[in-house]
Amino acid sequence: MMQQIRDSLNGPLIVGVLLAIIGVPFAFSGIQGYFQNDANPAIAEVGDTEITQDQLRRAYDQRYRQLQQLLGENFRADQINPQRMRESVLEDMVQDALLRAQAKASGFRAGDGALRDYLTVTPAFQENGKFSTERYKQLLAQNGYTPDSFEAQQRDTLVVEQLRDVVLGSTVVTVDEATLAAKLIKQERDFGYLQFEPAKYLAAVNVTPEQIAARYEEKKAGLQAPERMKLAYVELAQSKLAKSEAPSADILKTLYEAEKTRFASAETRRASHILVNFGADKDAAKKKIDELSAQLKAGADFAELAKTGSDDTGSKDKGGELGVYTRGDGLLSPKFEAALFAMPAAGQVSDPVEAEFGWHLIKLTELVPSRTQAFEEPEVQKALTDLYVNKDLQAKVQEKTQQLEQLAFENESSLDPVAKELGLTVETTDWFTRAGGAGITATPAVIEAAFSQAVLTDGVNSKPIAVDADRLVVVRKAEYEAPRQRELAEVEAMLREELRNEQARAMADADAKTALEAIKAGKTIDEVAAAMGLAVQKQAGSTRDKSGVGLALLKAAFKLPRPVGAAASVGNATIEDGSVAVIALTSVRDGAPKDGNERVTEVSTIRDARAGAEFNAYREALKKSIEVSIKALPAEEPLAP
Repeated sequence: MMQQIRDSLNGPLIVGVLLAIIGVPFAFSGIQGYFQNDANPAIAEVGDTEITQDQLRRAYDQRYRQLQQLLGENFRADQINPQRMRESVLEDMVQDALLRAQAKASGFRAGDGALRDYLTVTPAFQENGKFSTERYKQLLAQNGYTPDSFEAQQRDTLVVEQLRDVVLGSTVVTVDEATLAAKLIKQERDFGYLQFEPAKYLAAVNVTPEQIAARYEEKKAGLQAPERMKLAYVELAQSKLAKSEAPSADILKTLYEAEKTRFASAETRRASHILVNFGADKDAAKKKIDELSAQLKAGADFAELAKTGSDDTGSKDKGGELGVYTRGDGLLSPKFEAALFAMPAAGQVSDPVEAEFGWHLIKLTELVPSRTQAFEEPEVQKALTDLYVNKDLQAKVQEKTQQLEQLAFENESSLDPVAKELGLTVETTDWFTRAGGAGITATPAVIEAAFSQAVLTDGVNSKPIAVDADRLVVVRKAEYEAPRQRELAEVEAMLREELRNEQARAMADADAKTALEAIKAGKTIDEVAAAMGLAVQKQAGSTRDKSGVGLALLKAAFKLPRPVGAAASVGNATIEDGSVAVIALTSVRDGAPKDGNERVTEVSTIRDARAGAEFNAYREALKKSIEVSIKALPAEEPLAP
């Protein structure tokens, strides 16, 4: 396959952006499912492409799992807003569909060469730093892909990358623009500010019972306690099952004979080649390959001749190096493979070999014979022992899993018989809502089962649910509380604190306004500070990214106009801790552009920043040229916790 792709190349290779296969959003999760028509209602349309509710659910669940993996023990389901997260996931899907549609409409294509380069350098498909056909096929099969479906998806990815590169590469920054940008980016400002902290006004606040009661009536509709439940569950963990003792030598010998191919390594051959494409004149190509063959027989260096005479732009600069192959791995065309494996020893060069797209001269640079490891080798003994123990453990897991499922079904109204029969313990979770909770209730599949009709309404045991690769659980409802109106007594403390903070903030705002007006009227910030018993906090030589200064304060200071004469430029801002700051800007100094190589780097940095902004604007503009229709997401039908 790969050699046939290589033979078809007649021009420069298109180098795709390398994407990590494992652990990347949507990798091996069936992203192609976004664009399949099915019976689910479409919740978005991008041109001719539909995005269905099931497709969004799969993408949402994957994003949720990624957050769990990323945050580990710090993950908290109650901090996730499901509706907002679904909207974010849907927006990403729409953007992806827009870029794919535009790239294809613009005529971008990903050829075999680009796809080949992408696959062969992807670490997930390599063993010992080299592309492995077996690993490639194995990973695809494990994740529900065929080579054709996966390669079609990757072509789409490469096409989008081409479009992205064109947009980013079209950005131009002139020297004058870079100079102006440098002055602004590196600008320094001197300012002072007064800070009005609401917390310091709390002592003067008095919240009455009448105010609390009024606030309760005002917010009553939103003061609902969500439905929540506790689960009873039993857990079957593979790691807790007893492993078998090491087997006898006779058993290992029998297993060795049955699994002998596991310890056999096939013969491998490393090859280099020189390719002459047929082009428009096949006879001329034959004449050229014969001339190159004659030069090799006369003592010419194969690698040097490949650099000057080969038409394979992917290998010529490497002396024709192709890589390592095994017989029948599907990477070589039949004629090429036959010639390579016909050579008896490393260092030999074939006569011209005619393949589908051109003539080859093939050099066998390395030959590693096939070998089967002996039964007595320690490595084989350990592998056989591990294999036996693991097979036995898997058999136990399968047996226990079947028992778990059967017992949970036959005793649907209780987990006690299940636990007794399997030697498990019935455990209980803490309260949790549809947003999830701790332990097993942070798992989307558990939450979905808990609030299903079978468990929530019918009160029966769930089917076994995989919590992770090691654990299965069966759950049932232990306690349930329906949504209800919270009484005033339950929320009184919260409402009192809310009112206290509001009143304290209002006092801080009022004093900040007084200070601002006084400075605008002609007083200095020092005079206002003295009159109000405050201290002026000074910031000299502040840049836009100065550390130790809050972002909100810096943004506000850099939005103020330059001061005119001795009068300060005045403004205010709400800063990160909720305080109100009154700012008096006294001095502005423009930055100075760099020279030499640093200047080149500076221009490049500015260009990259502009390119990123232009690409974001381009994506937004696509929504106007390609029709996008997004339907409201039904909040009453959560896709996941």
